[in-house]
Amino acid sequence: MSKNLPYIIPSPQPQVEESFAAYQTTHQFYQEVQTRSEFQRHCDWYYITAESHRQELKRMRGELNIFRWFRRR
Repeated sequence: MSKNLPYIIPSPQPQVEESFAAYQTTHQFYQEVQTRSEFQRHCDWYYITAESHRQELKRMRGELNIFRWFRRR
């Protein structure tokens, strides 16, 4: 039975392999572009959020702290 196996499954043709190689390369390229753009979007969001938190902390440090009055001994 294993003697007949090469005759049952045809070998791939070289032109088909070339078109699949081109498709695979294109697919990998677009995956890389998408991954990098998602990472850049995440970095932008992180920097904006971090700056917002810095501004909020600056405002909080400038406000009057009521709890300090209760903790005086």
